[in-house]
Amino acid sequence: MELRTLILLKDKGLSNRKVAQMMNINRKTVNSYMQRFNALDLQYGELLSMDDSKLYDLFTEEDQTEKERYEILSSEFTKIQDELKRPGATLQKIWESYLQSYPGGYRYTQFTTHYRNWKGKLKASGKLQHKAGEKLFVDFCGKKMSYVDKDTGQVVPVEVFVAVFPCSQYTFVKAVPSQRREDFIDCLDSCLQWSGGVPQAIVSDNLRSAVSKGSRYAPEINKTLADFALFHGCVVDPARPYHPQDKALVERSVTLVYQRIFYPLGKQTFFSLKELNTAIAEQLVLYNDYLFSHGASTRRSQFIDLEREHLGPLPAAKYSLRYFRRAKVQKISHIYLGADKNYYSVPHRYIGHHVEVQYNNETVEVFYSYQRIAKHPRSLRPGNYSTVGDHMPSSHQAYSDWNPTYFEQRALAVGVSAGEYIRRLITQYSYPELAYKQAQGILALVKTYGPGRLENACRRALAHERASYRTIKNILKNKLDAVDIEVADTFHIPQHGNLRDASIYR
Repeated sequence: MELRTLILLKDKGLSNRKVAQMMNINRKTVNSYMQRFNALDLQYGELLSMDDSKLYDLFTEEDQTEKERYEILSSEFTKIQDELKRPGATLQKIWESYLQSYPGGYRYTQFTTHYRNWKGKLKASGKLQHKAGEKLFVDFCGKKMSYVDKDTGQVVPVEVFVAVFPCSQYTFVKAVPSQRREDFIDCLDSCLQWSGGVPQAIVSDNLRSAVSKGSRYAPEINKTLADFALFHGCVVDPARPYHPQDKALVERSVTLVYQRIFYPLGKQTFFSLKELNTAIAEQLVLYNDYLFSHGASTRRSQFIDLEREHLGPLPAAKYSLRYFRRAKVQKISHIYLGADKNYYSVPHRYIGHHVEVQYNNETVEVFYSYQRIAKHPRSLRPGNYSTVGDHMPSSHQAYSDWNPTYFEQRALAVGVSAGEYIRRLITQYSYPELAYKQAQGILALVKTYGPGRLENACRRALAHERASYRTIKNILKNKLDAVDIEVADTFHIPQHGNLRDASIYR
């Protein structure tokens, strides 16, 4: 009867203190019953509708039974915490699985209450909960390692790259010559190949190789890194500037790398970057196999058990580093690629427009308004012109009928020296169009000076190291074609009345 009275008073919304006063019992007694009510996860109306015997059984349960039920649940807390790291895991789903194993276990409210109380007692203030396969934290160590150049004896400092999967704390380390874009991409690629999978996001610092323009809210990702991430099916998510706590785990890992890799290798001398990385890889195996302080697992076992299966697959092909440049289409329908000091054609209608040039070791692609307008095999020969005939305007396309034989035959009609000079002119240019224009100009001089003078001018110009239209033009203009070559070799300039002797310059 007193139990029903207590339930009835609570159903009316009275506090525990008020109920204790009205029933003239100790407040702690009311509190203990209320704890039992909450554990049952039943409404007051449901309790009042029960018969006396059933109600009696519910509230006279031995404390030992309750203790055993809690001990079973508490033994699962660590497993629950690990399970929550898996993508898609929720307390609701974990509770459902728990109830299947322990049908007499706690209802959802008490289940979550006990777990959160246990979690709140852990010394984990501000700790981030990381999902398996979700992120990869990357950074460069502040301190450097080094090796000795065998040839010069010079000590060569190198940068040390560190990457950490935060869920398992599985760590990758590699030494590279610098923090430049090429070395940074090489480190990321090596890390993904080493781990055998791709995370959903790469969290980097705001270093220049990763971020073109820093921002707290919308950083501008370096295009090469963005292309790398797109190729692997992930994203780049830089940490906020001046907020190392956003990737505190990798910052802590850098300290551990100093202790467990830098220090053991600091007493050794290496004679190449390859030797140094081999030694780092050996120490890294030991590092990832260290037992955690709680002694239950290692970084490697955590990675295998929790993280590896949730990483995305690696692409079938290996990534080829891609560069991005901005260029302006010149009047000759070509863009200039400063990296190789050569030229690539684009359709003539884009003359004067700015375009984006994307290139790797094999190809050069030109884009305008996000559409590709030209593609060429990459040429590493400086001064080379890579030209597609359809890219040139109609007046230039007429030159497609021109060839070395065409101009040599026309020049031979003037004379042997003219033929030889035109042949030399054409062969010295890697871009025929430039040579054809000059050849056409030289042969056109026949109309002004006649074939005889042009032949003599070409004979004289063959003594010059380089052939050009301007050379022939100047010889004819100054009438040097009429001066005997042997006499001309005696005098550097023609004789005339304005010459000064050495006495003028005393």
